[in-house]
Amino acid sequence: MTTKPEHCQFSVKLWPPSQNTRISLVDQMTKNLSIITEFTKRYGSMSKEEAEENAKQIEEEAYNVAAQHYENNLIFETLKRGAIIKAMKDMAITEVVPEIVFDISKGPRTFIEAEEADYTKICFSNRSFGLGAARVAEPILVSIKDKLKSVDLSDFIAGRPEAEALEVMSMFSAALEGSKGVRAFGSLLKSQSSLEELYLMNDEISKDAARALSELLPSTEMLKVLHFHKNMTGDGGALAITEVVKRSPLLEDFRCSSTRVDADGGVALSNALAECRELKKLDLRDNMFGTEAGVVLKVYLSYLNLEDKGVTAISRALQYSAPFLEMLELAGNDIKPAAARDVAACLARKKKLCKLNLAENELKDKGAIVIGKCLEDGHTKLTELDMNTNGIRRAGARLLAQAVVGKPDFKLLNLDGNYISDDDIDDINDIFKKCPEKLGPLDENDPEGRDEDENWSEEEGSNDDDDDDEELELKMIKNEETLLT
Repeated sequence: MTTKPEHCQFSVKLWPPSQNTRISLVDQMTKNLSIITEFTKRYGSMSKEEAEENAKQIEEEAYNVAAQHYENNLIFETLKRGAIIKAMKDMAITEVVPEIVFDISKGPRTFIEAEEADYTKICFSNRSFGLGAARVAEPILVSIKDKLKSVDLSDFIAGRPEAEALEVMSMFSAALEGSKGVRAFGSLLKSQSSLEELYLMNDEISKDAARALSELLPSTEMLKVLHFHKNMTGDGGALAITEVVKRSPLLEDFRCSSTRVDADGGVALSNALAECRELKKLDLRDNMFGTEAGVVLKVYLSYLNLEDKGVTAISRALQYSAPFLEMLELAGNDIKPAAARDVAACLARKKKLCKLNLAENELKDKGAIVIGKCLEDGHTKLTELDMNTNGIRRAGARLLAQAVVGKPDFKLLNLDGNYISDDDIDDINDIFKKCPEKLGPLDENDPEGRDEDENWSEEEGSNDDDDDDEELELKMIKNEETLLT
């Protein structure tokens, strides 16, 4: 006797997702944005906090879009089944006006004060304004403009006809007070005398619009952040943005990515950025600068407290980029010998390097020897090497001196402020006997200088003996040559 299997009916609920499902999705996106993957290697990763914030925003937007789509499908299916046909025969079809509620009733009962409406930040991003919506927003903006510190208008006219978009822009500009496109915001831009941050993202700004921007901004002396991403600027626009950069001595964060900039604009930007001594973050991805722009590229990263971890990350990032790097400054970053190998691996590819500043770190003999061995061969363009105040003794000092003394264009080696004895100073002077002008002063050296992490004492004997120093030097050089290969 056979029995037919009974088929159990069951359903799977796909929408709406549970709160746990939504939280799990945010966690997974946070992980993908913050860990090392092929995408983050190419485009850069985020800190965990930044990744989590962006993941929540992505999930919220996706959920809203999906919810709207699900609702539309339900309506469509209902209409297909004809469930409401009978009811529609007996009543007039009236337009349903959605109920829009502004609710401030939540929280404990309290008095409301006028100051509560003093908003300092407004975000209209991702909502496309027509003339009707702009007329509603205009008087509100006028009433609070004096209190505002930040206004986000990204994509606020997306998809609108050009004539309507320009009129909306003019209305917002007049309301916020501070030509086409940028010039529609002329009065707003001219009123910004102490601007600190400016973001122009995905706005299809042409070279003419970039020139207008440069002309209309009255002052950028306080500007710290300038992001110019995904526009249609080209070389002409890059030259205009260069003028803004030149007038921004406090610029810390500059982005000019995906803007179709070629060699001429790249060279101009590189020259301008070389004068930005406060620059901490630079993004020039997805352009066509070419080798001409790379020749003038200089990197100033001194006194940023980067330590080994930060210096290692930067060295690895630079290793396969900026092949024509001319100047690298990493002074005052607490760099220890452990990070010297990554710095050296980066320098090994920079054959056009002219100036290297690693002063006021903690490289000591071991780190100095790694750097010296790297610079020994090639690097014929090198003119200056600053290794002052690094806890360097005889072995490191001698190797650095020997590495640079024979270079044709070399002009100055700075070894002051280290732990070089008087006898060893004589040896170094002897190395530069034929070109003493290439060796900087050694007056501030401390022959008795000791580091806290050196585990030796007077009872164990002195390291000043020449034979011991020679043996130490040969051993360290051999070890570092092995590491570099």
